[in-house]
Amino acid sequence: HLHLPVQSGSDRILALMKRGYTALEYKDRLRRLRAVRPGIAVSSDFIVGFPGESERDFEATLRLVAEAGLDQSFCFVYSARPGTPAAALPDEIPLAVKQQRLARLQAQLDAQSLAISRTLVGTVQRVLVERHARKDSRELAGRTHCNRWVNFSGPASLLQRFVDVVVTEARPHSLRGRLHAAAVPAGAQPAGERVAARA
Repeated sequence: HLHLPVQSGSDRILALMKRGYTALEYKDRLRRLRAVRPGIAVSSDFIVGFPGESERDFEATLRLVAEAGLDQSFCFVYSARPGTPAAALPDEIPLAVKQQRLARLQAQLDAQSLAISRTLVGTVQRVLVERHARKDSRELAGRTHCNRWVNFSGPASLLQRFVDVVVTEARPHSLRGRLHAAAVPAGAQPAGERVAARA
């Protein structure tokens, strides 16, 4: 997993942000990374509603998200920060327009992320078990190599360890799984229902 911020897909907005790169250069960097590491998961950052952002500029951001095959992202509505060069730019985009663009961008990213998650169903993933699951403290939660959360049943003795988990379901913002048979410690039986993985 790699986090590679881009902020916008519009070269005009990137220039106003003083980012020092173009959308094409960003995509070329991703292409070279994937040539070395096929299947790498890439997340990014975006700011919508930057001063002067037109609908055309925003559409360029949506295209970049699709063309770059971005997996996940942190998206923000622009707000002026005192002391930054952008704070001197006139911010004439209505808040309602910014929020509508943010919703469109997030919906596209969520759809792409879910599609990628579905390709993991039936696979065995190496997971770092970090904590108990938020919605059910009897379950565990950990991250895959591609930075996805997986919730699964297992003993607390697995906390802070790497284990193999069979992914059984893709959800909008997480995965469900079960411990791979080889990962269950001797004498420990994971609690909860065991779900068969897809062939």
